[in-house]
Amino acid sequence: MDHEHHNHASGTAPELVEGHEEHEHHDHHDHSDHSHHDPSQFRRKFWLSLVLTIPTLVFSSGLQGILSLSGPRFPGSEVIPAVFGLVIFVYGGRVFLTGAVSELRAKQPGMMTLISLAILVAFGYSAAVTLGLKGMDFWWELATLITIMLLGHWIEMSAIMGAQNALGELAKLIPDEADVVHGDHVMTMPVSQLSLGDIVLVRPGGSIPVDGEVVDGESEVNESLLTGESAAVAKTIGAEVVAGSINGSGSLTVQVTKLGSDTALAGVMKLVAEAQESKSGAQVLADRAAAWLFYVSVTAAVITAIAWVLIKPDDPTFVLERIVTVLVIACPHALGLAIPLVAQISTALGARSGLLVRSRAALEDARNIDVVLFDKTGTLTEGRQGVSQVVTVADVSDDDLLRLAAAVEAKSEHPIARAIVGEASDRHLPKLRSSKFGSLAGRGAEATVDGEVVSVISARVLTERGITMDARLVHESRDAGAEGKTVVFVVRNNEALGMIALADVIRPTSAEAVLALKARGVRVAMLTGDSHEVAKWVGGKLGIDEIFAEVLPGEKADVVIRLQEGGTKVAMVGDGVNDAPALARADVGIAIGAGTNVAIESAGIVLAGSDPRGVADILKLSQATYRKMQQNLFWATGYNVIGIPLAAGVLYGAGILLAPALGAIFMSVSTIVVALNAQLLRRVKLRS
Repeated sequence: MDHEHHNHASGTAPELVEGHEEHEHHDHHDHSDHSHHDPSQFRRKFWLSLVLTIPTLVFSSGLQGILSLSGPRFPGSEVIPAVFGLVIFVYGGRVFLTGAVSELRAKQPGMMTLISLAILVAFGYSAAVTLGLKGMDFWWELATLITIMLLGHWIEMSAIMGAQNALGELAKLIPDEADVVHGDHVMTMPVSQLSLGDIVLVRPGGSIPVDGEVVDGESEVNESLLTGESAAVAKTIGAEVVAGSINGSGSLTVQVTKLGSDTALAGVMKLVAEAQESKSGAQVLADRAAAWLFYVSVTAAVITAIAWVLIKPDDPTFVLERIVTVLVIACPHALGLAIPLVAQISTALGARSGLLVRSRAALEDARNIDVVLFDKTGTLTEGRQGVSQVVTVADVSDDDLLRLAAAVEAKSEHPIARAIVGEASDRHLPKLRSSKFGSLAGRGAEATVDGEVVSVISARVLTERGITMDARLVHESRDAGAEGKTVVFVVRNNEALGMIALADVIRPTSAEAVLALKARGVRVAMLTGDSHEVAKWVGGKLGIDEIFAEVLPGEKADVVIRLQEGGTKVAMVGDGVNDAPALARADVGIAIGAGTNVAIESAGIVLAGSDPRGVADILKLSQATYRKMQQNLFWATGYNVIGIPLAAGVLYGAGILLAPALGAIFMSVSTIVVALNAQLLRRVKLRS
């Protein structure tokens, strides 16, 4: 799919990409920001420079003298190193020189400045020798340095661009065109020309072109692009669908509800772009270290020059060689890459699993969490009524009772009615026909089913009608009420056939999420505005002992503060509706249940898939990310601490001397090791 398709189809990609590029344009002096570089540019430059470097090495008299070798010679061969070295300097080295100019203009010298210093010194000295200055030219070292630098940059840029483009690829999943329903006919039109309220037909197996609401049809939809969950999600009338998800075997008619920057995919891309631009504590530390390294390296080069001029005043070639080597070794390339690349990869890795990182600092801090505090409603539970218990008497089965109740409630929009009908549908129970439906004004409903009057009523109506209950129903209904459940009774011809208890539906994955967190040694607590009875029942089902019940929305942040006493690190998990103060007050705020509303400003991390198991994934990703950052910082800084003194020649008396070309190799190896080590983060297995 071409670039135009990408932009056009997403409806948002151009805005996001342009905004991101604009940010980079203004901040291109940041030596840790390589995102404005094109990997293909470095690839082309590397291969051409490599082709020219080989004959430069072969015909370099200086290199052959060092190696005591004799290479091919013919008239004019002596100028090949100079000619090819000049081409490599102009073609391959230009990108570093341009970067150095940008850094110096911004008064923030960094790695590009150091690389440019090294190649300028090597080029200037080699040109002077070629024109008659006594000494050995460095054309071969210049060519090797630039070529190896280009190789390192190519590998780095490819890795970073791969991480950055992981989400951009999502936009390509959205089709260019949509089938729009107009009356009795369907016409195909570009997605960009759709308006809010348009009706779109999504055929079986097709990509959903818009964010919208299902107005007709039933199907299962794969929303893994947004949630990270591979399991298909059932969609019926009233369900929301997101652009880019894949329709199953059914046909859906969808009304457009969101366009452009309001779509779910746009929100995901925006959050990830923000995360990639944000900096964590480790990133700030690395940037500061790299900035200081510039001044350290220049100081070391000056001291090296003065020392060796005093020690070997008659050997300017040796002095210059030491200066060049110091400048090459000191390039903070690996240090500048150590944190950004890990952060880029972890951000993309998390996004593919439905973990949307808005703040790198939040992801970094998650590794230290001691307590995870869940808001109950909409987080551990689904925030809707569902059937939790069915009790019957006489010869009536659970399914028969549900069929009768569903037949009565089929025409009602009350939450209890919808829960009962939904349970019957989930059990795939055959539907019964009903007639003469009547609502009992908030106390129940009744209808005629198979010629008999069936009522679904509360205990109060049961008492008013003088209907007696079986002893078992009395006990079970009393226990259910003590747990905060809502109880309704199913009556046929004034005979109580059974009861149905309803409660806030616990997410099927909540118990697993709590177990996973406890296995990591993390305390799990729950807060809710519901009664202590309801809270105790949900906590008992999930194995949560630390419970805060009857908490008003404005008091949720106070619970977080109470848990934070003594330096305890708290992660708050909420649905983002009335949890904003608590999410902001927590050490790490995690918004769950975001679905198509991913732009929750108060949370550092968003779980797009509404699955609480993602919290444990966040902690796992955080620990793995920080471990990689530590490893990369250790390698990058350790390399410079050892390399600079060796480059300066402190062990010259022991016969150890680091040549400029070898310094370039070591520097690039360090960069490559950091890049490859960061790539190992992709091996972290998150729940899929």
